[in-house]
Amino acid sequence: MKAGIVGLPNVGKSTLFNCLSNAKAQSANFPFCTIEPNIGVVNVPDPRLEALEKLVQPEKVVPATVEIVDIAGLVKGASKGEGLGNQFLGNIRECHAIIHVLRCFNNDNIIHVEGSVNPVRDKEIIDIELQLKDLETVEKRLDKVKKTAKAGIKEAQVEAALLERIQQALLAAKSARTVQPINQDEADLIQSFQLITSKPVLYVCNVDENSAKSGNAYVEQVKELVKEENAQVLVLAVATEADITELETFEERQLFLEDLGLDEPGVSKLIRSAYKLLNLQTYFTAGVKEVRAWTIQVGDTAPKAAGVIHSDFEKGFIRAEVIAFEDYVAFGSEAKVKEAGKLRVEGKEYIVKDGDVMHFRFNV
Repeated sequence: MKAGIVGLPNVGKSTLFNCLSNAKAQSANFPFCTIEPNIGVVNVPDPRLEALEKLVQPEKVVPATVEIVDIAGLVKGASKGEGLGNQFLGNIRECHAIIHVLRCFNNDNIIHVEGSVNPVRDKEIIDIELQLKDLETVEKRLDKVKKTAKAGIKEAQVEAALLERIQQALLAAKSARTVQPINQDEADLIQSFQLITSKPVLYVCNVDENSAKSGNAYVEQVKELVKEENAQVLVLAVATEADITELETFEERQLFLEDLGLDEPGVSKLIRSAYKLLNLQTYFTAGVKEVRAWTIQVGDTAPKAAGVIHSDFEKGFIRAEVIAFEDYVAFGSEAKVKEAGKLRVEGKEYIVKDGDVMHFRFNV
C-alpha cells in the first residue's frame, strides 16, 4: 500500500519525503528537480509498540511500515502530456492514497512555478488536471458500457448510471471522491474504475516556522476549500521538520520542538495520518524473541490477519488467542492476563481490532 506525495513543482515535496524516510531525494530551488519517483519505506510511530517493548523486553522490535512515493511536480496541461504529465499521472495512479502538498508560506528566495503564493489556485491546478484525466477514463468506459446497457443487461445499466453521476461531478470540477456510493456494490464499482480523484487525500499545508503550531491565513483558505471533500488538513513547517531530523540526539529534537510549542514532530502525525488514509490498522505479536507490529486492512478477519505472517497460518487457521492492548498493559504480562481471564479465544469470523495482541493456532 503506497501513499504518493503530489503537488506543483517546488512546493516542498522532496524535502518532506526526505524528512519521512531515510532515502535522500534530491531537492533544489528549481522546477522538476524530481523526475523519477523516489520510494521510501517509513516506520509508523506507535507508542503502543514502545509500551509492549518495556513489558516484554524482547530481543528485537519490528514496527509497522508504510510506503511513501515522491512524485514529480505537475503543471497546467499535464492531462495533455505537458511537463512530466503522463509520467506523473501514471505514477499517481499506482498509489493508493494521495498526500497533496500546498505551499502556504511567503519567501521571495524560493521560486514559485506560478509566480505567486496562492494555495487555492495551486490546488485547483492539480485538481483540474487529475479531473480531466479521470473524465477521459470515465467517458471511454461509459461509451462501452452504454452499448451493453441498451441490450437490457441490468449490471451494465447500474454501472452506466454510476459513471454518469461521476461524469457530471467531474464536469462540474468536482473530484470523483465527492460522489457517494449508495451501497457496497457501487463502492466496489468505483474502486474498480481506478480513478485518480477517487483516491483518499490528505492535504499538507507547508508553512513557515512561525505558523507551525497554529497555521495562517493560507491554511484557513485551504480548510474552507476542502470542506466538501471531507479530507484531513495537516499543517507542517517542512523546512523546520528537515532541521529537526538533522539533529543528532533525541534530547536536542525535544528541545527544538518545545521551543516551537509542539509535542512531537509533525512528520510523525503525517505518517500516522497516511496509515489511516490507506485504511490500515495494526495488531501485535509479543514474545521474548520479538515484539512486532503487523499491518492489516481495517475489517480484516483473524485468518486474513494470520496470513500476513505466513500464508500457511491462513490456510490452516484453527483459532486466535487475543488480548486487548489495554488489558496487556493493565496486567503487565500475558501470564497475568490469562490468570485474570482476559485472554479470549476467537474463531474464523472474528474481525481484528486495532491494537489486538494475538497468537495464532494453525495446522497445515
